[in-house]
Amino acid sequence: MEEEYLISIHHMNKGYMIGEEKVPVLKDINFRVKRGEYVAILGPSGSGKTTLMNVIGCMDIMDSGEYYLSGLPIHETDEEDLTEVRNREIGFIFQNYQLIPSYNVMQNIIMPLVIRGMSHREAEEKSIETIKMLGLGHRLAHRPNELSGGQKQRVSIARALVGQPALLLADEPTGALDQSSGKDVLRLFGELNDMGHTIVMITHDLTVAKAAKRIVHIIDGVLSEETEKDT
Repeated sequence: MEEEYLISIHHMNKGYMIGEEKVPVLKDINFRVKRGEYVAILGPSGSGKTTLMNVIGCMDIMDSGEYYLSGLPIHETDEEDLTEVRNREIGFIFQNYQLIPSYNVMQNIIMPLVIRGMSHREAEEKSIETIKMLGLGHRLAHRPNELSGGQKQRVSIARALVGQPALLLADEPTGALDQSSGKDVLRLFGELNDMGHTIVMITHDLTVAKAAKRIVHIIDGVLSEETEKDT
């Protein structure tokens, strides 16, 4: 049944103009993710994985094909509505955290809820459970420059979670971390997936990709057959 798929992409193509020539980046992509899955998109630099992430995250639009997210036809959705989709349906986790330096931890975490129009007090109340789960309760008044890399990424994950998105989309989430902190983040992703969260992780690192339940390879803009991990 199509309803079991959170992400359903059919025959998607995407390219960019370089001078007067359009260079294809994504070529006839077919990709589906079931609700509750944990999938890694694995590919080297220049493979098209970042472009694919941007399309999945509704930050860029495809040239042709179809993309359904939670049943919504993204390929038919205008930019104004895509902004709403990004805020409500997708929680983003980035390699460089993208925290606001002048905001403390609490202010960074509740930002998606405030953008939705929620008051600061209500947003803080709705965030408490997530904050406790991620062990950030003692850091709420700190600013990003007072945190370690692992702590910054936990704040980023908390911010992604507070809006209860359908999808967690992680771009090289351990790329800026030391080995120990990276393992902690991947262990946390596993726990979040066990709780029912759908996670799509983009990475160039096979070791990181192996933390996911399913690995999809992308090379030269072509998605390979999806590989179920041995368990």
